[in-house]
Amino acid sequence: MKCYKSAPRVELLVVNATVVTQNAAREVLRDAYLLVRDGRIVEVKSGKPPRPKGLRQQLDARGQVVIPGLIHAHLHACQTLFRNRADGLELLDWLRERIWPFEAAHDAASLRASAELTFLELLKGGCTALLDMGTVRHYGQVFEAARDCGIRLVGGKAMMDAGQGVPAGLRETTEASLAESVALIERWHGQEDGRLRYALAPRFVLSCTEGLLTEVAALSKSRGVRIHTHASENPTECDVVREKVGMDNVAYFGSLGLLGPQTTLAHCVWLTAQEQKLVKDTGTHICHCPGSNLKLASGYAKLPELLEAGLSVALGADGAPCNNNLDLFQEMRLAALMHLPRKGPTAIRAAQIFELATLGGARALGLEAEVGSLEPGKRADFALVDLSGPHVTPSGDDVVSQLVYSAQSRDVTDVVVDGRLLVKNRVALTLDEPRILADARRHAERIAAQVG
Repeated sequence: MKCYKSAPRVELLVVNATVVTQNAAREVLRDAYLLVRDGRIVEVKSGKPPRPKGLRQQLDARGQVVIPGLIHAHLHACQTLFRNRADGLELLDWLRERIWPFEAAHDAASLRASAELTFLELLKGGCTALLDMGTVRHYGQVFEAARDCGIRLVGGKAMMDAGQGVPAGLRETTEASLAESVALIERWHGQEDGRLRYALAPRFVLSCTEGLLTEVAALSKSRGVRIHTHASENPTECDVVREKVGMDNVAYFGSLGLLGPQTTLAHCVWLTAQEQKLVKDTGTHICHCPGSNLKLASGYAKLPELLEAGLSVALGADGAPCNNNLDLFQEMRLAALMHLPRKGPTAIRAAQIFELATLGGARALGLEAEVGSLEPGKRADFALVDLSGPHVTPSGDDVVSQLVYSAQSRDVTDVVVDGRLLVKNRVALTLDEPRILADARRHAERIAAQVG
């Protein structure tokens, strides 16, 4: 059985590369090399590579591009087993009729299977880190799967102590929700040399009491963990929130102390001008999820305006049942194109979109000092992308534009996280792909039959 130990952290040298650094100057280095030692980048520069003594591994990236690992800033690994089973519904119906009943039917084994399927898809697609919101129970299985395969995870259990149509298997008391979250923080936050971190995940306003949200704000400060939630995704949701609390989503979060650099809000499709200013003034992060917002007919966040106003924006796929894939290359292309008919062909540049998927994601995970760019001292999280295929030929002069508009996840050949090679020649080294696919089908069929 494949396991994380099969990918030891060794000195690694990548040679003959084009390196998209995402450093402060946004340099693209040609005929470059990248040297990794003890899980961190030691050197990245053009020119003749060194020949360090005791070098254990070398990758020849001739004809390939080395990019910072892509980062999903909003994901639901617990939902990947439900792919292709929840089409043709708007958000609240989608949750109440399909997703919540499915999530309530998870047991520990099926959640582990869903997480492994998620991480397999992400790693083979060049994604090295994610901000994840789980279902209510069994979240330790997600951390165990991430620990064993080597991906970088910031995540936490969904917190749900209220809500209309919430099945019994998901509803919890305020006290139990907080207690289990604290237990998970104590067990997992900072494990694996900081590769695993916790994020408190109150699902959204309509499934959380005010008491729970207030305690989440306090717990985030006292424990030094992030907050990850949904906000202003759907017009009906926004109307119901106003009826319930007398305020808009983000304004309500602000009144409870939930906003700030420690918080990432998924979607933010229907922000008011006041809320947009509140997000900017507090340093709160937004995750743009174009594929999900289109499929659920929710609308779309006003990305050009958000970027022009200087807000911190990242990119994510959301969950497999509302996308229906977790391909960040597709999300980059969607985000780059969908706003142009409204704002014009120069409204967003490819470089801005690529930043959402790298440095923007790092900021949304609270990891901008560690990942998101390829610079000495940062963690060695990167992917090699083969841009020689017919769909990316000829290459043109702008490699970042080529990555955003032409490249696909299947072009990723090798992936390194924390200095460990996890994907080599398109084969996952720490995940048993045939077993994972078989387990996923088996558990998905069981859950579908149970829910009916």
